[in-house]
Amino acid sequence: MNQLDALKALTTVVADTGDFHQLAQFQPQDATTNPSLILKAVQKADYAPLLTETVQKFRGKPLDEVMDRLLVRFGAEILSIIPGRVSTEVDARLSFDTDATVARAQRIIALYEAEGVHIDRVLIKIASTWEGIQAAKALEEQGIHTNLTLLFAQCQAIACGQAKVQLISPFVGRIYDWYKKQAGSNWDEAAMAGANDPGVQSVKAIFDYYKHFGINTEVMGASFRNIGQVTALAGCDLLTISPELLAQLAAADAPLQPALNAEAAKALSLERVQYDEAGFRFALNEDAMATEKLAEGIRAFVADAIKLDKLLQSA
Repeated sequence: MNQLDALKALTTVVADTGDFHQLAQFQPQDATTNPSLILKAVQKADYAPLLTETVQKFRGKPLDEVMDRLLVRFGAEILSIIPGRVSTEVDARLSFDTDATVARAQRIIALYEAEGVHIDRVLIKIASTWEGIQAAKALEEQGIHTNLTLLFAQCQAIACGQAKVQLISPFVGRIYDWYKKQAGSNWDEAAMAGANDPGVQSVKAIFDYYKHFGINTEVMGASFRNIGQVTALAGCDLLTISPELLAQLAAADAPLQPALNAEAAKALSLERVQYDEAGFRFALNEDAMATEKLAEGIRAFVADAIKLDKLLQSA
């Protein structure tokens, strides 16, 4: 059995791509997209017609609506291939606006429903800012399920659990990147691999906290740099993995053991934490890595959203 099949026996495997032609070969349960992945896809010859068709069909509509229609078009294509859910992201420019995030999410869901897609097959992706988490809380109360992304800190995960969001996407690779950059020439790749990887440790701590306290929010490790990070999180609820790493897992046949254990987490001695807005902002501020990576992630998604806007305007 290859490692991808072994992983699927322990964890729900999700494809992290906007390139839906690649999906069928890996047979993931779910798929995630974001503005950067969609931007990458529409610049390929295979997908350029999707952008052109969407622009022509909705010419004259506000740019933000055309953007959402393009995202939904990709999502609907992905859902025709996979059995599970697709994650579609709210414009990152709304990351600090709770009401606007809620409104945009409601529109995305309405567009999916107009395509005949059931609400339970879509997760609305929102950045894990305080405002984003409150928007997700309101959406969940309306039956719209959410995926909280750009999550780097335990305080973000705890606040998401309090908000009863459907799923969180803690970022493994970007945490690893930050610590590696901080260490500079002192970084020891071998010593910091697998279970010692700071990104892996962050997801394990969140998983253990959720399982210990019976929090129902699903944990989906994201943003992987190598398959060692993936296999070190075998047993996580879900893992979203790029097609490149899915191919490496499919080509590997080393034995795979469960690394995370929900039952073992219940026996840990952990302290329950509750956050109000001031407490959340202070805890996030105390975590330099999470503060920097959250801000950087939002800026990068905004930059790609602006590029996508320009492509839509010139199509």
